[in-house]
Amino acid sequence: MQFIQWRRSALSAAFVVLVWVGGASGEIEAARDLMEEGKFVEAREALWPAARSGNAEAEELIGVMYAMGLGVKQDYQRAFEWYLRSAMKGHPGAQSGVGWYYEVGLGMPAIDLTRAYMWYVLSAIGNDPDAMISQEEVVKKMTKEQIEKAHVLIDDYRVWLYPFR
Repeated sequence: MQFIQWRRSALSAAFVVLVWVGGASGEIEAARDLMEEGKFVEAREALWPAARSGNAEAEELIGVMYAMGLGVKQDYQRAFEWYLRSAMKGHPGAQSGVGWYYEVGLGMPAIDLTRAYMWYVLSAIGNDPDAMISQEEVVKKMTKEQIEKAHVLIDDYRVWLYPFR
């Protein structure tokens, strides 16, 4: 009897999660449509609840908006923060974006090629199509010591972000 009650509870919880994820997915698709129409303020409003709830896709899109000044005042530091939130959840596009910010030092105190390389590698693990190219370019600017340090960081992050790869 307890098993049946537990199973009903588990199925109910799974249904709620599916409905919530589906709802967030619908909000994100609606926001993408608004962005394509050039309605960036409305797109940000549509993305905001999902982004504030921790949806990596919505966070990455908010980062894009701040990076490019779409519907918001351009702010590289805020863009980086939104990309980083998404990247820490394993979003490959955001990981590549974080790598780029570290590579060029935009909105940051200084360039950090070690972290740029690290994020590009993690993004490539997540199958971002441009990450491998970025990784090949940034490594040309790095010392052997920077590359070694980056691989230590990659190993630390990889097991956390991609435990089954």
